[in-house]
Amino acid sequence: MQNITSKQRAYLKSLAQTLDPIFQIGKNGITPELTEAIDLALEAREIIKVSVLNNCLLEPKYISEVLSERTRSIPVQIIGKKIVFYKPSKKNPKILLP
Repeated sequence: MQNITSKQRAYLKSLAQTLDPIFQIGKNGITPELTEAIDLALEAREIIKVSVLNNCLLEPKYISEVLSERTRSIPVQIIGKKIVFYKPSKKNPKILLP
């Protein structure tokens, strides 16, 4: 996992403002299927937003750490129960960081 600068993080946050969450994590927590689906979505989109439902027993910070480790992505930000992840695409990079 690469490190990003604060300027790059701010740029990614600005991109994420308009995004809607495409995954929801509920009472089942972090399943292997969910991890694989998030990894595929990151390859296709590079930046995604994940929502943690109220019935989830895990904390968003913990979810962020586990998913970023498993998908080798960068957790951009956590706001309440929403987490933004970034991972540059290997095949078709779209987002150019400043």
